Amino acid sequence: MLPTMAGIHITDIEAAINWWRQRQPSPDGVTLGAPVRVLAEVYAHMVYYREALCDAPSLPPAAQRAWLDWYASTPDAPCIAICSTTQGDAVCKGCGRTFSEVQHWPAMDPVAKRAVWQRITHEGTAWRFNRYADRVRPGPTPLPSPPYRAA
Repeated sequence: MLPTMAGIHITDIEAAINWWRQRQPSPDGVTLGAPVRVLAEVYAHMVYYREALCDAPSLPPAAQRAWLDWYASTPDAPCIAICSTTQGDAVCKGCGRTFSEVQHWPAMDPVAKRAVWQRITHEGTAWRFNRYADRVRPGPTPLPSPPYRAA
């Protein structure tokens, strides 16, 4: 059973489904693999009842295992090695976590960590989402050279 302080967001269930679909594609285009099937049942329930969060301890054990396997494939910490909480900031400018979240991160369970990831991604104010994200965006496409003309 997962100890938890927060629920699992529907976007994490969807991401886990898609991860499992890539790992275990349907052999016939119809049949779902076991991890996809158990996560899809949770997802369908959430959609039907218009719930954004599901209670992690109430997940069927197979869905918990499938979600935790997906979670293990994700980056653990949002840290970009620019920690302003060491300089006294209440919220890190680099990753967006609070001082308490940075301090207690190793002891947090996967559900609580994903809740922090959801919050900082939604806020999008940390440098990891803007200042340093610009470095990976492709630059403008250069104009083609004029055709070569013989003199």
